[in-house]
Amino acid sequence: MPRVTKVLRAGEPRPAVTDTLILDFAQRQTKQGFFFTGKGTCIEFDFAEPPALATDDAVVLDDGGLIDIVADAESLIEARIPDAAALARMAWRLGDRHVPVQVFANRLRLRRNAEVEALLVGVATKLTPLTAPFEPDGASVHADHAHDHHHGHTHDHADGHHHDHDHHHDHDHGHAHDKS
Repeated sequence: MPRVTKVLRAGEPRPAVTDTLILDFAQRQTKQGFFFTGKGTCIEFDFAEPPALATDDAVVLDDGGLIDIVADAESLIEARIPDAAALARMAWRLGDRHVPVQVFANRLRLRRNAEVEALLVGVATKLTPLTAPFEPDGASVHADHAHDHHHGHTHDHADGHHHDHDHHHDHDHGHAHDKS
């Protein structure tokens, strides 16, 4: 069974694709699992981290095959919010709750959830259930991230003064993370 060995992001140069893989949002975040392509081939995902795949990305198989990624249609809610400031506040509020959101100029799209829909009722001028591909903004940063990591920064100043800084960021916000 072919295994995925690499991800090519949209826009990266690539040879011709050999097949297509249609996945919903949760499946595009899957680190390990088995999926059937459009031609019926079973392939294995075995990533170290969630891949945060999006439409027009491609995965490279260990046998050299290239599989195009397409976002599958899902049950969503679209909240029309014509006031830009209100839309930004709601997007921030949902992001603070770790709710994946697809942001448009005057509306938000998110997966159906009664609790979240109740938040939108007072802000949105119209809530519309729909079925469409879901490609939330910032999906790659929404994927599981390390709690603690270090950044080494080197500053090169024109006056010849050089120094290094080590910065420590603690990203543990007290939330449990799904390791799937």
